[in-house]
Amino acid sequence: MSIKILSVKELPMDVSPLFLTTEISLLKDFQVSDKEINYFEQKRNKDKSNNLFIINRLDQILGLVMPNVSEDLADQMEGLRRYGAQVAEILKQEGLGRVVLMDLMNKPQLILALAEGIALASYEFTKYKTEKKEEYSLEVLVLSAGLFPREIEAMNKLVEAVFITRNLVNEPVGYLNAERLGDVILELSETYGFSAEIFNKKKIESLKMGGLLAVNQGSIDPPTFSVMEWKPKNAKNSKPYVLVGKGVVFDTGGINLKTPPGSLDTMKCDMGGAASVIGTMVALASNDIPVHVVGLVPATDNRLCGNAIVPSDIITMHNGTTVEIINTDAEGRLILADALSYSKKYNPELVIDLATLTGNAVVAIGAHGTVGMGTASEEVKVALGNAGEQVCERIVWFPFWKDYDDEIKSEIADIKNLGGRDGGAISAGKFLSKFVDAPWLHLDIAGPAFLERKTHYRGLGATGVGVRLLHRFFAQQSGQSKVDK
Repeated sequence: MSIKILSVKELPMDVSPLFLTTEISLLKDFQVSDKEINYFEQKRNKDKSNNLFIINRLDQILGLVMPNVSEDLADQMEGLRRYGAQVAEILKQEGLGRVVLMDLMNKPQLILALAEGIALASYEFTKYKTEKKEEYSLEVLVLSAGLFPREIEAMNKLVEAVFITRNLVNEPVGYLNAERLGDVILELSETYGFSAEIFNKKKIESLKMGGLLAVNQGSIDPPTFSVMEWKPKNAKNSKPYVLVGKGVVFDTGGINLKTPPGSLDTMKCDMGGAASVIGTMVALASNDIPVHVVGLVPATDNRLCGNAIVPSDIITMHNGTTVEIINTDAEGRLILADALSYSKKYNPELVIDLATLTGNAVVAIGAHGTVGMGTASEEVKVALGNAGEQVCERIVWFPFWKDYDDEIKSEIADIKNLGGRDGGAISAGKFLSKFVDAPWLHLDIAGPAFLERKTHYRGLGATGVGVRLLHRFFAQQSGQSKVDK
């Protein structure tokens, strides 16, 4: 399915209209019949908790969306995104290819959220379907007095970046191994205008990235380490932000093979953090956000062949720290640690890593949000958290007390790669903290990165979580996007 969102200045008459308003009587000015208005009023009076109403006309639909103005703006926007997903499904079922969103409230942020929900819900991953159906395309027109065409263009580019991220995560490892991921990054850099360099295994060995090399020992495919950079001349930050994404293109668990039923089925998604960093670089560059950002992606699969690492092995990391291997399924933190250590060369203002790191995070909050922790200031946490609320990619900040350091102490090495079961998401974060000096935040996206049942505009499979969050955060840090209240 393809979708195109355009801004228009007047109402086309041959298009399905969808009105955004809290006053049903206003529809009289747009050739909506008294009978249709009465229908909407009856439905609304019968169920005031429902805010979306649809009438099927002969060759179009007539829709009404009534936001709950008693909610704060972020909740209103999220509600409209989810209604947008319903609208997208109805339009597809009816075979209707054009809809116009009519903003009768002069609330451009709300009408944009509705359009965003429609767009995000249109995603499909059908690359491997042999029976190709005729592609359904949808044109969404937006009519809002307060909306600028550049805002529509920026949203289209952001949605495109989210779709790139989803595609990367949904690809099987048979196609997307670590080397192919590096090739894709180079292709995207040429298309969207950021720079990229891919380190091969020989270069990784010269950098003594012991964590990445150790995880890769069980694979016949070599690892890669990708360095991306977006550095516009008008960047607002003097020191770069660094993003690090976990790139385990498939995780078997290694010698500690994942054995619970179904636990291997979705492990192509273990590079979700890497995909989110790549998508964020695409979004920042395509929308010309004036921030200097570096993206680092260590990539390998985690398999159990040949010389695969085993529990009790001792490895030496990029920064010289020795690590006792307790469990080979705690591999993501090993490759992230080398990348975090490498980030020091940039003297960054802030480092943020994204990773599908722990089942502990999923147990704690499910798929409804991201677990966050780290050493950055409270001001930075608030800013990133606010950005998350605005796009409904919410962050729950976990404590990061010194007590958790004891969990990763080793008797025979500097640290070990696994703490106890209790507080496992935090002890994983504590492990990572030993490899970064700059202000740093760790985002464990294990819950929301990949969904096994269809969920409104996030869809089924990869969600692309992190891209919209970081795009909003960096846009606000650069002063290009106002903070929504």
